[in-house]
Amino acid sequence: MIRVVVVDGEQLVRSGLKLILSSAGDIEVVADCGGAEAVEAVRAHRPDVLLLDIRMPDVDGLTVLRQVTALESAPGVAMLTTFDAREYIDEALRAGAAGLLMKNTAPEQLVHAVRVLAVGGRILAPEATSAVIDGYLTASREIEAARSVEALTVRERQVLALVGAGLSNWEIARRLRLSHGTVKDHVSSLLAKLGGVNRVQAAVVADRAGMVGRRTGG
Repeated sequence: MIRVVVVDGEQLVRSGLKLILSSAGDIEVVADCGGAEAVEAVRAHRPDVLLLDIRMPDVDGLTVLRQVTALESAPGVAMLTTFDAREYIDEALRAGAAGLLMKNTAPEQLVHAVRVLAVGGRILAPEATSAVIDGYLTASREIEAARSVEALTVRERQVLALVGAGLSNWEIARRLRLSHGTVKDHVSSLLAKLGGVNRVQAAVVADRAGMVGRRTGG
């Protein structure tokens, strides 16, 4: 039997999840409780899987997650949520969550998820999967942008930061006390070094490299 502990801030939700899981012949809900009792319930019942509400009125689910994953022989933990929790996903996964499920997950999918977690697998709701992919792509683009910027001279970086801030060549020239022609040459050079991008794309690179907003002097 797969032993499960359900932790949620609402009794009705806990009862519903318990009813769904108990209908599967190979799953037993050995305890259900609120956040304050979660760690003790895990210690007492030693479940294979913990379904944990990410937001509860008494205790933050991420706090419980960190405490549970620090235990010896910690269960596979899936965070439960009813809303778009993109801002929590990275933190939950870093803290040791093996999955994230929406509370409106279909019963058969919930049972499947518990079985996957019980054997050490990971499970993510489609909403979470897209957020993880978006986060990975954003991080990759930021790394690529930072590497491209490393090839620029100090002056080209100054110019790029001002391009990212939306300044024209004339405005950049006044800011850096350079001639318009010199700024134009710097812009052409940095665009080439960044892979032949256009001015708009260069501004995006500057933003992703964290250059926009920095103080830039002559």
